[in-house]
Amino acid sequence: MSIAEKAIVYATLILADDNVDVTADKLEAITKAANVSVEPIYFSLFAKAFEGRDVNELLLNVGSAAAAAPAGGAAAGAGAAAADEPAAAAAEEEEESDEDMGFGLFD
Repeated sequence: MSIAEKAIVYATLILADDNVDVTADKLEAITKAANVSVEPIYFSLFAKAFEGRDVNELLLNVGSAAAAAPAGGAAAGAGAAAADEPAAAAAEEEEESDEDMGFGLFD
């Protein structure tokens, strides 16, 4: 991550910490006060990304979304494993029928 990218992220966090809306003008003012050169596109990108969103709320909920995903994935995986058991049993029966013929693939 470049210095400019870090500066714009820190500027966003500063605004969020002060409970101020993230706008392109405010981001630009903070980075200019810090004497950091940032491409103008970053100001509008970050302003649009956080428009109408509470940055503090996003930061507080980072771990909760990650923890919920594996739990849901494990439950779906268990259901899929239960559904595959009959298919696996049928496949084993087919393999046994090949063995009954008296020859195998590598004989």
